[in-house]
Amino acid sequence: MQTSVKVEELDQSAWERLRSLRLASLAESPHAFGGDHAAESAMTAEAWIDRMANVRYFAAVVQNVDSAIMSVEQFDGDFGAKIWLGGCWVAPQVRGTGVMKAFMEFIDSVATQRGWERQGLGVWHDNHLAIAAYERLGFKIMGDMQESTRKPGLFYQRMIRDTVTSI
Repeated sequence: MQTSVKVEELDQSAWERLRSLRLASLAESPHAFGGDHAAESAMTAEAWIDRMANVRYFAAVVQNVDSAIMSVEQFDGDFGAKIWLGGCWVAPQVRGTGVMKAFMEFIDSVATQRGWERQGLGVWHDNHLAIAAYERLGFKIMGDMQESTRKPGLFYQRMIRDTVTSI
């Protein structure tokens, strides 16, 4: 079911929205992320604002409620990726409604202007649902699995996608 989704870029004045979404993601799906709910819950306002200095964050708003989050870090990375997408999370009540598609359509709409034509991300190698969802959005598995630096002993799979004109 497709629903109306608005993607908004969060600036540093919106740090509380970032904090709320990030903590919700860590509470609901702790296995899916490299972060730690307790540690991030203890972060100060200044730490959240500092976090936003070099990484861009996007919120998906569904029925006037912040319902999903994604980060974008610009870099020259693996397989020619110019940005790395991270912390992708969609609240359970709006999963399957086109939220990730809306995020990627937003990325595509600004890709040429911002130099984001090739995107990369990492997903836990055993998260088959997420891998399948990313493949539907045009991502392809690239290279061998990599060991996590934040969670030694766990492995993630890199996926790469080029900007498309329609998903």
